[in-house]
Amino acid sequence: MSSSDEIVRSTTRDDVKTILRFIKQKAEFDISMKGFSGAIETSEQSLLETLFSEMPYAHAVLAESAGTVNGFALYYFRYSSFKGRPHLWLEDLLVTPESRSNGIGQKLMKYLAVQAINQNCSHMAWTVSINNTKGIQFYERLGAKVQEKNNKRHVLSLDEHILISLGRANKLFEKEH
Repeated sequence: MSSSDEIVRSTTRDDVKTILRFIKQKAEFDISMKGFSGAIETSEQSLLETLFSEMPYAHAVLAESAGTVNGFALYYFRYSSFKGRPHLWLEDLLVTPESRSNGIGQKLMKYLAVQAINQNCSHMAWTVSINNTKGIQFYERLGAKVQEKNNKRHVLSLDEHILISLGRANKLFEKEH
């Protein structure tokens, strides 16, 4: 399957089972990286209420290839009173194990960069387990910088210039700008 056959799209209410499946897979991955030790409390109903209400608290996107979902991201916007601007917080990103190293994570990040640019975000940020060395390397290749470190995770971010650069590499950006 060529990378041009892959798409990243916003989710609909019909995707709630898939979203929940990816959240559970992400939790399993985080547990394996020693980055999460809690329990998943969300449900299809809570996802419907929080992602697809009149005023959603977060947004989910899926990466698909030939009708098969192989990637997922969940994000929301936060506000910085010091900067006077929002930023995009990436809560979850997961590519299925069999689809990793095929550009899907990069497509998801480019899609998110466009969303951040469209909302005039100052940056995009997220956490990653210190044990997820492949993930850290992936994000650093995109231009992410470590902002904070502790004994469990790093906070990484992409500044506005990197977001614009990533966004320009996305066909969606070209259509909208």
